[in-house]
This record gives sequence, C-alpha cells and structure tokens, in this order.
Amino acid sequence: MSTLDLPDEWAIRRDQLRNKRPPQNLQPLFHLLHPKQFDRQFLDQMCDLTTDIRTLAKTQHGLARLQGLLSHKRAMLYFTQPSTRTFLSFNNACHILGIKTSEIRDSATSSEVKGETLEDSIRTFSSYVDVIIMRTLGKGLAEKSASLMDSISRPIPIINAGSGKDQHPTQALLDIYTLERSLAHRGGIDHKVIGMMGDLSRGRTARSLAYLMKNYQGVELVFIAPDRFTMEPDILDYLTRHNIRHSQTAELTRVISELDAIYVTRIQSEHDASDGSRDINLADYTVDLSNIDLMKEDAVIMHPLPRGAELSPGIDDDPRAKYWRQERNGMWMRAALLTRIFGAEDTLYEIAR
Repeated sequence: MSTLDLPDEWAIRRDQLRNKRPPQNLQPLFHLLHPKQFDRQFLDQMCDLTTDIRTLAKTQHGLARLQGLLSHKRAMLYFTQPSTRTFLSFNNACHILGIKTSEIRDSATSSEVKGETLEDSIRTFSSYVDVIIMRTLGKGLAEKSASLMDSISRPIPIINAGSGKDQHPTQALLDIYTLERSLAHRGGIDHKVIGMMGDLSRGRTARSLAYLMKNYQGVELVFIAPDRFTMEPDILDYLTRHNIRHSQTAELTRVISELDAIYVTRIQSEHDASDGSRDINLADYTVDLSNIDLMKEDAVIMHPLPRGAELSPGIDDDPRAKYWRQERNGMWMRAALLTRIFGAEDTLYEIAR
C-alpha cells in the first residue's frame, strides 16, 4: 500500500511523520514495573509514539522498515499466569519491531520444577535475551526480578505484564491511549467523569488505571461495585492524597447517564465460591441493550477482556464500544514501550523519512 492508498487521516499523519523529530526531553525507561513511574509528559509522549508507530506500519514499506528497527534484540516472554491478549500483544509487538522471542508459559516446563529459584531462572534468562517480559500469579515478583537485575553485571530490563492482583502497568498505558483517542474530540481525559465497574477489589487493571488519573486535570472517578468487591482502601487513600474526586456506589443506574467513559470489568467468579461472587446478580453490573441508551451519545465503553455476562455482545457494534479497538491498541502501545526501552526513537524517525 502506498501513501496515496491510505485513508485521508492516515495519509496526513504519514506526511507529518516524515518531518517529525523525537522530543528533546525524552525520559529514559529501563524497568517498567508500576503505574506510579509515569507522569503526564511520559504518557503524552507514549501516546504520540504509539500513533507514530501505527502510522509507519500502515504501509508495506513502513512495516518492513519497522521490522528492522530492533532486529538485533531478543525477548523472553515469561508468562506463568494464563494469558491471551497480553501475551499475544507483546509477542506481536516484538514481531513488528523485529525482536526475536522465546517463551515459557508454564513453570512446570522450566527448571523451576527441579527446585530452581525464580532468581536463578531470571538470571539464566538474562544470559540469552535483552528484555524479560513477565506475567505471574505472585505479587511483587517483577519488582523482585528488577532488583536482582540491578545487582548483576549485565542487567536487562524487566517489564511487568501483570503481577498477582496488584498491578498491570502496560494495560493501564494502553487504556490511557484508548481513552485519549476516544475522547480527543472533547479534549481528551481532562475534566471527564470515568466509571469503573465490577470486581474492583481484585481487578488489577482498574487499580492500575486509577493510579494514572493523578496526571489529568479535573478527572472524577466513580467506582461501581457490589459491597464486598469495592475498590481497596490503598487506592482510595491514594486518590484522596492527590485530590482526585471519587465516589462509590452499588447501583449502575444511578450514575450511568453522568459518565463520559465506563471501564467495565468482570466479577471474578473463578475464585473460591465462599467469596460470594457467585451470589451476585450480574444484571446489576452489566452494560447491555437495556441500559446503553441511558449513556451519553459520545460516551466510551471499555473492557480489558475476557468478558462475561457484564458486557453484552449485543452492543459490540455500537460506536461507543471501544473494547476491540482497546485490545488492538495494546499491541501498538507495547511496541512503543519496547522502542522507548531500547532507546530507538531517533532511529524510528530516521526510517520514517
């Protein structure tokens, strides 16, 4: 596809990209562990970089040049917690940039089954690759691995692709990108009312996104959840300390018409039945044809997926439904993160010319 064949919006962006230079005040990035690492400047830069990579990949020539950007790098995808979207988006982000990948999807297939410690496994991986992208059931393992890397002679970056129930920083970044693009016609995220609904006490995606709201002006958060699954006090305290308006309710119908965006998450009923999740009336925490018309005409509906009954397939074709676009945005944002981590932005803009 040539530039002439591109839709008008992307053709204009492609022409602009030819004359673009990387920002002069780039913040270096090594380990990526927690949303608290990110400030507004970083978030804005990453959103711009994500769009630039998408733009370059719109043509066959541009994509071919992207695949040479980091072809000298190797990545380990250490995903011992089940994953579909995060694994595939990171794997394909690596492929877009030419990064070779290795993977472990089950610790039973590694020497951990023989008693090898996580520390020794991570150090072994670092002998062969240039970045470790890890998703684990255990809380804090990415931070522990990063600390180990900082103590050895050949440290490599650690990317937290989801740890326990605590954080999912790369998901938060792609969510920010989706929100900014979806609300661009109304000035972006600043001064918007954003709802988060579902199993908020165990949902690391909502927790991570909530942390990032301190970087935007005048945002109000509305947490919608059953009483036993409300947002945890650590997040509420954080929001209070940063003067971010927030409220909680168990009734979606009370607030749905006020929301500029709603971030829907599922009730995690796969946990122990004694937690009460299977006793909840999911209809009270569902966006479907019965209530979508109560939302603003230009509201944004998001979901980290996989979904359950809380998000009806019947609304998939509604223009407010952004979750499939959100999923694809993950691949592009993660390609941008790898570009930043390896300091390849100067080269990126050179090949775009």
